[in-house]
This record gives sequence, C-alpha cells and structure tokens, in this order.
Amino acid sequence: MPHPYTRETAAEGVENVLKLLEGRWKLIILFHLFGGRVLRFSDLERAIPGISQKMLIQQLRRMEADGIVRRIVHHQVPPKVEYGLTDWGQALCPALDALLTWAARREPAEDDAPEPGRTA
Repeated sequence: MPHPYTRETAAEGVENVLKLLEGRWKLIILFHLFGGRVLRFSDLERAIPGISQKMLIQQLRRMEADGIVRRIVHHQVPPKVEYGLTDWGQALCPALDALLTWAARREPAEDDAPEPGRTA
C-alpha cells in the first residue's frame, strides 16, 4: 500500500535513500551484481578499476549491513566468499534504470555544448 507522503516526509525519505547509496563506489558495485550475478571479492576488485581492497571491503560491509548485499561464505580451503544482491537490493534495478533514462533525456546546457567549429 503506497505511503501518503507529504513534501517533508518525501524529502526525508529521499535523503535516507541517498544515504544508503552515497559514495563513489556503491552504485558501481550494484551494477556489477544486478541480474542475479554472484561474484567473488577478487572478481569485483578486478571489475572495478581504481577501487582499493580496503574501500571495496568497507563498501560491501556497509551494503551488507544495510540489507542490499548478501555475503556468501563457502567453508572450504582456501576460503571462498561471494557477494550477491538481496531481493531488496535487486529491486533497485528498475529505479536506477529509470534514473538513467531520465538523465539521457537531458538536453545539453549551453555550457556543455561544443564551441563553434569544435567537435565534442
């Protein structure tokens, strides 16, 4: 049942959602895990150039604590740990697709347009 939002509660709700997704790496991690993909830590690390091990660990732990990512530990030698999205995390996909569609509809501002005689 939809929640009857007021301007204030809607703004607060959006702010809380953005806090869950804030940071340079969380959305990139999400896009690598969408579609039911389950990846080992090392696979994620290779797939995201520029992220440090420490930062990837921090982001995955935070997303796990927030209920977006699930950590799957396989008790074997050597240990194997995989990451996938929870159902709730996977449910973000249509919302992010809608944001991408919305952003693609943006007309370039005058400042974004190439100078006359120059190509972008």
